[in-house]
Amino acid sequence: MEQDGTLIAVIELSLSSWLVAAMVPGIERQPLKKIAPDVSGLLRLLERWKAEATKSGRTIRRVAIAFEAGRDGFWLARWLRLQGVEAHVIHPTSVAVSREHKRAKTDRLDTALLLRVFLGWLRGEPGHCRMVAVPTIEEEDAKRPSRERESLVGERTRIINRMKGALARLGIRGFKPELRKAPQKISALRTPEGVPIPPNTLDEFHRDLTRLAVIRDQITAIEQAR
Repeated sequence: MEQDGTLIAVIELSLSSWLVAAMVPGIERQPLKKIAPDVSGLLRLLERWKAEATKSGRTIRRVAIAFEAGRDGFWLARWLRLQGVEAHVIHPTSVAVSREHKRAKTDRLDTALLLRVFLGWLRGEPGHCRMVAVPTIEEEDAKRPSRERESLVGERTRIINRMKGALARLGIRGFKPELRKAPQKISALRTPEGVPIPPNTLDEFHRDLTRLAVIRDQITAIEQAR
């Protein structure tokens, strides 16, 4: 890596703003700028820093940007690459953090840490961080059915466990909410005292069973499509 000809930047992404830190050849300070989450504003900022480097006598031949993988996914990396910017996505768990002292959690410290590990990675120094492969939008979409099914299965399990817990508090055991005939059988259940399930609790169970039926149909639809 030719550091004198490389503009290196990292972005701390959040819902309301982006914090961009950089190392610009020919500039002693390390610029830090908070901008609105806007790609056009990001490009203008990079062009301004390139102009500052040119004014100081440096020629920028490479622009490299990195940010941590997170809620925003990979769309920004794909867009930057289309604009001719070298973009990387850092695996968040691969960034080594010192545990000797409790580290304050601020965006400013996060960008400084990301900038250090990204610079080390660009230099080829081992152990700084790992990069995530940036998938195409088609590759990301291909993963959606599996992820949706996993989420639905988890939701089904949570509803079943919640119902079993509520039934256990009434002294009723052995009932299986996951069975298709459960909605027809639940009204006939009796507590050890011989009384039916209280009306509000029974209404809640019926709503839970309705949700279970919808989730079951959605899981089946995904599996059939696959």
